[in-house]
Amino acid sequence: MTARRFRKLLIANRGEIACRVVRTARAMGYRTVAVFSDADADALHTRAADEAVRIGPPPPRESYLDIDRILDAATKTGAGAIHPGYGFLAENADFAEACEAAGLVFVGPPTHVIRSMGDKAAAKTIAEAAGLPCVPGYRGEDQADGRLIAEAVAIGFPLLVKAVAGGGGRGIRAVHAAAELPDALQAARREAKAAFGDDRLMLEKLIEHPRHLEVQIFGDDHGNVVHLFERDCSTQRRRQKIVEEAPSPVLAPAHRERLTGYAVALAKAAGYRNAGTVEFIADAELNFYFLEMNARLQVEHPVTEMVTGVDLVDWQLRIAAGEPLPLRQREIAIRGHAIEARLCAEDPYDGFRPQTGMVVHFAPQEGGSIRFDTGVETGSEVSPWYDSMVAKAIAKGRDRTEAARRLATALEDAPLLGLLNNREFLIALLRSEAFERAEIATTTLDDWAHLAAGDEASPFAQARPAPLHWALAAALHAEGSGGAGEWFWSGSAFDFSLTLTCGVETKRLTYTRPRSGPMTVAVGGDRVDIALIENAPPRIVFEADGVRRRATAAWGNAKLHLAIAGAAFAFAEPDHARADDVADAGRIAAPVAGLLVKVLAQPGQAVAAGETLALIEAMKMETRVTALAPGRIAAVHAGAGSQVASGALLFEIETEDAPADVR
Repeated sequence: MTARRFRKLLIANRGEIACRVVRTARAMGYRTVAVFSDADADALHTRAADEAVRIGPPPPRESYLDIDRILDAATKTGAGAIHPGYGFLAENADFAEACEAAGLVFVGPPTHVIRSMGDKAAAKTIAEAAGLPCVPGYRGEDQADGRLIAEAVAIGFPLLVKAVAGGGGRGIRAVHAAAELPDALQAARREAKAAFGDDRLMLEKLIEHPRHLEVQIFGDDHGNVVHLFERDCSTQRRRQKIVEEAPSPVLAPAHRERLTGYAVALAKAAGYRNAGTVEFIADAELNFYFLEMNARLQVEHPVTEMVTGVDLVDWQLRIAAGEPLPLRQREIAIRGHAIEARLCAEDPYDGFRPQTGMVVHFAPQEGGSIRFDTGVETGSEVSPWYDSMVAKAIAKGRDRTEAARRLATALEDAPLLGLLNNREFLIALLRSEAFERAEIATTTLDDWAHLAAGDEASPFAQARPAPLHWALAAALHAEGSGGAGEWFWSGSAFDFSLTLTCGVETKRLTYTRPRSGPMTVAVGGDRVDIALIENAPPRIVFEADGVRRRATAAWGNAKLHLAIAGAAFAFAEPDHARADDVADAGRIAAPVAGLLVKVLAQPGQAVAAGETLALIEAMKMETRVTALAPGRIAAVHAGAGSQVASGALLFEIETEDAPADVR
């Protein structure tokens, strides 16, 4: 095999994966080139590389999915190889083919492998021929609704409607009855077209409450194929992974041997080269069924790196350069246990709804058994154009219990302030009995989120600020960090009074600084003794009721963002509270920024509480806009195809309690 020489690598991606590839490429002596859209002009990955090239406006189809612009960036900078990362063009066979035609080394599998494995239907045909068990379903070329409905009835319900192309949980709908199928077909097609540019669908029998297992494989140009054991990715929300681990906590050695054997057999049958992942689902009896093959690096690859000691990007670049695999199968072993948690800009207490805005503080600490792969930092803007995942936290331990404990503590020590995110939910998850007992299936988190919304006693319920949090917020305002409260002399002490809101709560607070003795804060009927030992945001050290604690504080967006241990809150003066923090049944605003893909309600139409009025595509997912109360549509303020900001008024509704104010 002739060596494929290159000295400069272009990363055709963004965010944390671009930063992660830059890190290894630089360690190997390669120069790096980043590409960026207008939304990412100041992004972390744009500044991490040696050079960066603008490739277009924020919409992915006009930038990160534009093959010609990416190839032009490689020509301008003299890059000899392209790493696609994951997502975007990573599994696009036309892109790989275009790279090869332009004389560029594509860091990934051959074009024919990407083409066959990227088509889930074709991949299952190859898998069955290689002896892998597959879930019953329909994978035909006839995409007419009538044919799909007939096939669905033959398969039986429940079943999954799935996009033939792509992955990442997009373009998938669970259907439990025939009446749900037409809407599911439309929604899956629309999401698949937006995410992958391909709206073809397939049907699969739904195996309820399965485990999601996958095997990391590598192949080279010299006929060698190895596996690097399995990962367990059963902890998901909305059919997207959120916590992954290696090895799986439920597999015995015999299971592992069978599972990895399937993966290697498929890789050999496909003529695989470079990094790939063979995904399976397993039922309660640990019967395995082939799901798909991802012809790229996976988001969760760090857990494999942690337990094997192998840098997978290093291997990718070596194999792309024509080198043989660095290790043989017998030289690869598992040592310890690793767990990864995806830190996402989303609200886990509101259906995991994506969030946008500025990061006012994020400064995670790595070292030893703790690793953070991140695409954001303090000052970064999280836009609606891309995925909601902004960082990954990974921890290794001697065993699973130690890894989970270390990861939960690392997340406590790394608050992401400025916009809602899932950090607290992840901490509660990692410390839950169900996670400790490895009882979580792919649908469990969705059930938990639903229960947490109405049960304050649930360990997964959203935390509410305690008197301690209110007291610290008052003390920071009083001691010069900001705010518009006022001091007055009460005869024996100076008092500072102000009103703050946090979520749906509003409290009048009084901070008292006496001539002698401890300072106190009156929080309703509670009284908290408090002293600021160190007031240098983001680092805060304070003593409350005799206990010294640490906190993280940051001011931004007219709010004080405060984190203590695993809890984080945003305090604002009432005049600066966001208007959309208060629900108004008569005025329906966009819950997220994004593209309004469908408007389902028209003026004069009667609507029920909870009825879907519109669909917004944000962060590669669809978010529903729903009526808060029954009423009649008085006005519609945006049409399908509009780009809307978070909080933008979409509908006005005449309700019994709130007549619409139509101007």
